[in-house]
Amino acid sequence: MRAGSRVLCAIGVIVAVSVLAAACGTAGKKGSGGYYKDDGPGSVSSKDLSKIPDATPRVEPVRPRNNQPYRALGKTYTPQTRVEPFRQRGVASWYGRRFHGRPTASGEKYNMYAMTAAHPTLPIPSYARVTSLENGRSVVVRINDRGPFLHGRVIDLSYAAAGKLGYLKKGSAKVEIEQILPGGGTD
Repeated sequence: MRAGSRVLCAIGVIVAVSVLAAACGTAGKKGSGGYYKDDGPGSVSSKDLSKIPDATPRVEPVRPRNNQPYRALGKTYTPQTRVEPFRQRGVASWYGRRFHGRPTASGEKYNMYAMTAAHPTLPIPSYARVTSLENGRSVVVRINDRGPFLHGRVIDLSYAAAGKLGYLKKGSAKVEIEQILPGGGTD
């Protein structure tokens, strides 16, 4: 194979992988707009989501087995092993019906109507306040899962939490995450 053919072949592979990644990059687990496959709304309307209460922070022991270093999509993550001050800004996505009832990293079943979230390094379990930088809305979620692993995402919120922040249809939103410390503070 000539050098020019190899370059074209490599470019073709890169384009194919990029197209595949973009196709996976719609709302839900990998969201940026629209619904990913069957990961759309469930039986509760978006109007009813506002009635779901935020998670209530309580002191829970951090589970050592859920906070070991791990690899996902070729990257190594080292979760925090203590609840301590943490603040992060970035893009949040959400996951819903497609994952409803499946086990989370904590071993609990994912409930798209609970105020939960997946984060790559916050302790499991722990609590965080997530604030939309676009509209100022804020929710409190319980971290019980790992993810998102798509480049550029910092947290995956449950369907309910994303609905309360107002970005279900858009698929993602710029947010600030603040770890809630024992006793209810964030700093």
